[in-house]
Amino acid sequence: MRLVGPLGAASLALAGCGVLDSGSDSEGAAAPPPPTSSSASAAAAEGGARAPAGNARVTPPGTRLRIGQRAVVPYRTGTIGITVTAIERGDQAAFQQKFGSRAAGMTPYYIRYTVQNVGGTDLSHSAAPLLQGVGPDGGSTGAVVVGGMPGCDRTLPDRSFASAGATYRTCRLQAASAGRTVAGAKYEDGEYRSAPVVWMG
Repeated sequence: MRLVGPLGAASLALAGCGVLDSGSDSEGAAAPPPPTSSSASAAAAEGGARAPAGNARVTPPGTRLRIGQRAVVPYRTGTIGITVTAIERGDQAAFQQKFGSRAAGMTPYYIRYTVQNVGGTDLSHSAAPLLQGVGPDGGSTGAVVVGGMPGCDRTLPDRSFASAGATYRTCRLQAASAGRTVAGAKYEDGEYRSAPVVWMG
């Protein structure tokens, strides 16, 4: 479990570049911030000019969606659908208990989402796709948490996630620094790194 503190602060515990370890998570730190403009409308969750994956079209980079809409993206050796179902304020007491003084000035948030096997490739041994929290303007929340905690664990797929239509639910723990909130989520793996798919409430 690693905690990256609010961006721009001076001390290691709060520095944007400081990483504090309390476990052996290998997910990595946050990637570049999301774009400030969209290249597709929210209605493009399964639209665009990309080649179809099963019965759904791949979501173009830069697409903006609402909570509850699905993005279809290439993932590992196959194609998956990602639907952000909720963004909830987390358990502050449990968060502080987990990270101690390093959680000072931070508020935890749970990004809950469903993953569906769209292409039919055997993805039963893959990890859950990573989502990052974003602020109301699509920008930084001032803090990034890597890992999970009770109530928001990053669930892994089981053997059934090997055929089209298989689904599972998972959660991503994120945080916001003082005065900020987690209002949305973004997916920025692979070809979406420079133009993420963004979900906003």
